[in-house]
Amino acid sequence: MPPESAPSPLAVANQRALTILATAAILALLYFGRDVLVPVTLALILGLLMAPLVRVWRRLGLGHAPSVLIAVLLLVLVLGGLMMVIGTQIVHLARSLPQYEATIHAKLQMLHDLTMGRVAAMQGEAGRVIGLTGQYTGAPGALVVPAYAAPESAPAAPGSSLSAVSRVLSSIWMPLETGGIVLVVLVFVLLEYESLRDRFIRLIGGKDLRATTAAINDGGERLSRFFVSQFSVNVSVGLLIWLGLVLIGLPNALLWGACTAVLRFVPYVGVWLAAILAGLLAAAVDPGWSLLLMTLGLFAVIEVIVSQLIEPHLYGHTTGLSPLAVVVAAIFWSWLWGAAGLILSTPLTLCLVVAGRHVKALALLEILLGDAPALTMPERFYQRTLSGDSQEVIAAAREFLKRKSFAKYCDSVLLPALQLAYVDFSRGAISPEQRLKARRAVVRVIETLGGEAGVRSGWRTRNASVLGEGSLALSLRQRRERVSGRWQGPLAVASRSIALCIDIGLDNDELATELLVRVLRDLSIDSRHFSMDDIRAFTLEAHPEATRDAVSMVYLVSASPARQEQQINEVAQDLRQRLPDACIVAVLLPQWLEVAQPMAAGPCVDHVAKSFEEAAQLAIATVPVPSATTASDASVKRS
Repeated sequence: MPPESAPSPLAVANQRALTILATAAILALLYFGRDVLVPVTLALILGLLMAPLVRVWRRLGLGHAPSVLIAVLLLVLVLGGLMMVIGTQIVHLARSLPQYEATIHAKLQMLHDLTMGRVAAMQGEAGRVIGLTGQYTGAPGALVVPAYAAPESAPAAPGSSLSAVSRVLSSIWMPLETGGIVLVVLVFVLLEYESLRDRFIRLIGGKDLRATTAAINDGGERLSRFFVSQFSVNVSVGLLIWLGLVLIGLPNALLWGACTAVLRFVPYVGVWLAAILAGLLAAAVDPGWSLLLMTLGLFAVIEVIVSQLIEPHLYGHTTGLSPLAVVVAAIFWSWLWGAAGLILSTPLTLCLVVAGRHVKALALLEILLGDAPALTMPERFYQRTLSGDSQEVIAAAREFLKRKSFAKYCDSVLLPALQLAYVDFSRGAISPEQRLKARRAVVRVIETLGGEAGVRSGWRTRNASVLGEGSLALSLRQRRERVSGRWQGPLAVASRSIALCIDIGLDNDELATELLVRVLRDLSIDSRHFSMDDIRAFTLEAHPEATRDAVSMVYLVSASPARQEQQINEVAQDLRQRLPDACIVAVLLPQWLEVAQPMAAGPCVDHVAKSFEEAAQLAIATVPVPSATTASDASVKRS
């Protein structure tokens, strides 16, 4: 079948235009239909969260309809009780305000004298000086400073009781209407919950029922965890504020604790609005300023502790949203739906992230709004080294090494990143400047993490690939040889204390071998990087100071084991004749983007390791460490 042709520029332009028009139509629908969409959306979210409660009542033996009615009745009672508490406290506060009138006027006058009064006095003094200097008054442009006079209070007009009642009813009618719509829709959503879920799966999932069901379950669990966590935190903050205000002596402390618990559902600004209102009352009650400062300090301390220490750990595991996404979502939804959109911004954005996680067409939403890294650790390593940013790579690696070993880092990050670089280099997708930056960054990272800073010699740009694995491994090995000598260490050593790491000689075997040397040296094991030519050259020379049985283990490292099976077994047979008492381990490191193929190890191979971590564990169990450093001690040392 012939390959599909690329879409024409006109088709691409038409597709973009349709996407823009569809986005504009959706935004217009959300904006102009907010009077209907807001209560329906709120009812759907509440229905998703209250469904587990309905299932609990049904397990107790109640029917479906009675379970729904009981759940909704409990919700109404809780909300009604909260509103009654707040209303009672507001009435009590309104009755007590007249006794604070003198304090309020005194502080307003004080604030005026400290601000506008001083400005007026300075203007008057400046005008007097200007008038004396110019020897004229009343000339055009002369400064005239009006004297401050307190505004006269207008006589209170006798209000009609009917008009007052009308104003009160008109102010609460819209919230009552919205609440009634939400309750009615909520009842029907809970009654038809299973049917609505099935219809939604049929509408979106088509034949892929598994993926759609997983998406709905994931969204429900995340929303439930988020709201439970948020409700618990907000109630706890409200209780702490209530108790704290009681201790410092602020009247109506229960009102401000309840307001704090409620307003904290509004992201970022809700708690500070409650703090400002409580602070105004503190300023009105206390003739001094200590009560105001203690009130604002109490809010600040509790909010900083909760928002900076508790919520990041709690919400970070429950929502899956990035902090920037929460801010942008709050701005976007409040622009569309006002205060209701501000309250619903986080759950709505969470639904979009869940949809992006399970629907391929919406994957962009998860990348933009989710908290998962956009790049994997190997991809991030490769991208940073292309930019020459070794310090950021080292900082991320040290965070990794606080939890896991250097061998694990080489397995899961370093080697896959270098394989990505090798693929791009083979395709000619890397410029010479990028290759030079990447080479320098990779060498600096490996030396820093491997604990062998070595000699910082100058760089010589070669015609060969600067990302070529042979040249890079050779540079790292030569740096060690300049410090430790040709054989990378003394030859007179303790018996069976050396681990030889031998590369097979193809592709990136040399670099993988160099990494294994550093992994073992990180564990305080005397490991050295040799090739078979080095082994032959060593045997042809006389070394009377060398310990006869110094070698305990021999690692044969291959990064392409599927193509080197015969060569690995031949090298193992040769080494068995040269080092009959050594333990020979074949380290088979398959390509990161390829499926590992099984390999039949020859009779001369004692063990097979498929990762740096497995190779390190074999060395720990075989090679004696003079300092008695255990694997855990070494991993702690690296972190």
